[in-house]
Amino acid sequence: MHEGGNGGGREVASGVSGSGTDQPEFLALERELTVLLRRARANQGEMAREVHPDLESSAYGLLVRLDECGRQRATELAAYIGVGKATMSRQLRALEELGLIAREPDPADGRAWLVALTQEGHDRVSRVREARRARYARRLADWDPREVVELARLLHQLNRGMEK
Repeated sequence: MHEGGNGGGREVASGVSGSGTDQPEFLALERELTVLLRRARANQGEMAREVHPDLESSAYGLLVRLDECGRQRATELAAYIGVGKATMSRQLRALEELGLIAREPDPADGRAWLVALTQEGHDRVSRVREARRARYARRLADWDPREVVELARLLHQLNRGMEK
């Protein structure tokens, strides 16, 4: 059993019998997501420091987004992360000072800028992400691979549902 576990081993009903949020399945979901999110926040801070000792924890997600999607406008990044223009500008300035990102004029709009990882930023983020996946593989080594696929599918479904 892990900290803040799943209700002391109580079984959760598989069907939803009503729409109340006090149902055991939603209580268990809230409990498990709270533990997962708490651990994710702590891990994000560790991963940010692995990329660069002076990197803010919140900026790690920006680097991952740029690594996955390539060059983007600051406004797109701000919308994706869910922060305001001033916060995004401050974070991008800090990342630029660390040599992890570079800005370049947007060829489609001379007034706008595109943000991209530098080679140094890409190398550091890739190294940390690879180590993270290796940790997942070690921690889930005793899982059936189909369970890992199902977990990824369900988390994707949850994330898409949260976007609505």
